[in-house]
Amino acid sequence: MAAEASPTVSSQTAPTMLRQRVFTAILMAVAFLLGVYWLSLPVLAALFALVIALGAWEWAPLAGLSHSLTRVLYVTAIIAGAFTLYAYAEFAVGPERERVQPILGAGCFWWCLALLGVRSYPSSSGIWNTMVLRACMGALVLLPAWFAAVYLLWLEPQGVFMIAMVLIVATADIGAYFTGRAFGRHALAPKVSPGKTWEGLWGGVVCVALLCVAVWSILPPRFDHLSLGVVLLVAMVTGLASVLGDLTVSMVKRVGGVKDSGSLLPGHGGILDRLDSLCAAAPTFALSLLLANF
Repeated sequence: MAAEASPTVSSQTAPTMLRQRVFTAILMAVAFLLGVYWLSLPVLAALFALVIALGAWEWAPLAGLSHSLTRVLYVTAIIAGAFTLYAYAEFAVGPERERVQPILGAGCFWWCLALLGVRSYPSSSGIWNTMVLRACMGALVLLPAWFAAVYLLWLEPQGVFMIAMVLIVATADIGAYFTGRAFGRHALAPKVSPGKTWEGLWGGVVCVALLCVAVWSILPPRFDHLSLGVVLLVAMVTGLASVLGDLTVSMVKRVGGVKDSGSLLPGHGGILDRLDSLCAAAPTFALSLLLANF
């Protein structure tokens, strides 16, 4: 989701930060589109594993793993987990639904638990605020998202579904940001992320709905079996999940006393600050496609 504006940013630095943010976003978008279109699935799986490895490196301090060695071990465990899932699902030969659906289902179940944690924060922190559980939370945030992304790329080699998922998340994010700034009055989760409002949330939902109507009207004939209602449902659930991903990572960062997970991406913060929404949206979108028989 869009980063909240900091009241300490001066009017002179704000335009510079905005330019950095836009420039970085354009570079990431171009690299993403070129990658999903031109690169093979194994190469993309490896590159995405590198991305979640960077996310794991940023998550480790949030879990209390501050020493360089423990951070490296944590990143190594996440990478090993990713390629274990790759081998288990047999992406090299073509994954079967019986292997993919339980993993996506488990990932979505985790996000249901995360919703309970966000709703009851700060009380919930008494349950999960230990080094071991926060480390496990990082794995549950990153690994199902990586698995879902690889599945989406396998499902549609030209990356159409992957691009659709990212577009839904971006639309929900942008719609929420501008609607929230214009009309936001009621805080969505004041103890987790005070800058996010219910008005912004529903503004994002409306933008996603408009996107769905536009896309559904130009779907190729092979998708004729899909009603507008199904497309709307899949997109809405994905968009709402993206908000949950943002709030969940914000909740853990709040416990850790940090605003940004890192500074790798100019104008955006760290990798986790860009992955949070996608991490919840990806397994939700992929499982929805399976259940809807896309």
